[in-house]
Amino acid sequence: MAETTVTIESTLAALVAGKRYATLRDILITMNPSDVAAVFEDLDESVLPLLFRLLPKELAAETFVEMEPESQELLIHGFSDAELKEVVDELYVDDAVDLVEEMPTNVVKRILRSADPEMRRMINEILRYPEDSAGSIMTTEFASLRPQMTVEEAIKRIRRTGVDKETINTCYVTDRGELIGALSLRTLILSDPEKTIEEIMEPHVISVTTTEDQETVAQMFSKYNFNAMPVVDTENRLVGIVTVDDAIDVMQEEATEDIEKMAAIMPSEKTYLRSNAWDLFKHRIPWLMLLMVSATFTGLIITNFENALAAQVVLTAFIPMLMDTGGNSGSQASVSVIRALSLGELEFTDLVQVIWKEIQTAVLCGVSLAAACFCKIMLVDRLIMGNTDITVLVAAVVCITMALTVLVAKFIGCSLPMIAKKLGFDPAVMASPFITTIVDALSLLVYFGIATALLKI
Repeated sequence: MAETTVTIESTLAALVAGKRYATLRDILITMNPSDVAAVFEDLDESVLPLLFRLLPKELAAETFVEMEPESQELLIHGFSDAELKEVVDELYVDDAVDLVEEMPTNVVKRILRSADPEMRRMINEILRYPEDSAGSIMTTEFASLRPQMTVEEAIKRIRRTGVDKETINTCYVTDRGELIGALSLRTLILSDPEKTIEEIMEPHVISVTTTEDQETVAQMFSKYNFNAMPVVDTENRLVGIVTVDDAIDVMQEEATEDIEKMAAIMPSEKTYLRSNAWDLFKHRIPWLMLLMVSATFTGLIITNFENALAAQVVLTAFIPMLMDTGGNSGSQASVSVIRALSLGELEFTDLVQVIWKEIQTAVLCGVSLAAACFCKIMLVDRLIMGNTDITVLVAAVVCITMALTVLVAKFIGCSLPMIAKKLGFDPAVMASPFITTIVDALSLLVYFGIATALLKI
């Protein structure tokens, strides 16, 4: 795919250089809007306005939606008011809203000024909804029918108005604005023309309110395999729909945000290649500072047990292994729980069940790791490496610590994300870096506590 893109880019560049615009247009109109946008992103910015003007009106609007905000802004600055109006009028309302939200104020004013009054009204209406809510990602361009219509009348209405709708695959039945049913285009076409919509519609419609969190809406698409989700107000009046393409965008955004938080990075709206070193620094340094400061507790614990380490220097060699094992164990539990929470598989009421499951897992993992560790210490470190300071008692201290560290790590790893979710925080924050720091400190306390008790140091 990458080689194909490079070939297309070089071909387009050669055609531009040769001013063969008719051939350029013939190539571009055969391509998918997403592919056109991808090619445009990698071309020199100076030729971008020229190539964009070669596209037919509908393809131009669809390509514009797929482009990065920086490229969109570049094009808008180069558009005349007539060209901008032509593009904006071709956009679906939810795409126009996304565009407005991404652009600086001076560009937004031009967009709204260029939009027709009805489009401007719908954009402003959606912008009033809370950020990251169903209302903020919905479109008001949906196919609606009345219950008293016959099938024949409904098909005529869809033929007349459907061209401006984002989707007509699912039609919604409203009575004085209230959502009372839904039916698929397939059902409509295959039904008796004389039947009424009320007779063939599905009266039990799953919907969401305008204030519902967009992540919850996206999860419902996955659960019910919908192509569109109706959005209603507090009085069950249909105000818009969320389409599957917008739900996929939300899923991608939320997954990216979770991954960044789990890696101790503040979420960014820019792609990696469009982020400069300063952007990356700003998003990474806060967590690095916090984790560095919190890691000082580990140093304090080691300092507090200096005498124990002086008496049994060999104990120092096993500290990295114990801390790494604890951190990895905690990360396994936290990532599993965070993912389950994000998919809606777990609730806070499942906390006891989750803890019990992780304790059982920790016992199995801890015993297996401790047994393997004991064999490794006695065979490799003592016999093969010839380290006579390692005794059976020292090996026992390390192995007991290993088992307990795994237990503690999995307990913390599974419980903290669920507690964070209950308190209203994003559970992804309680991921690998944060939990590793906590487990490191606790594993050292367990290690030195057991060593002090068994080795009498």
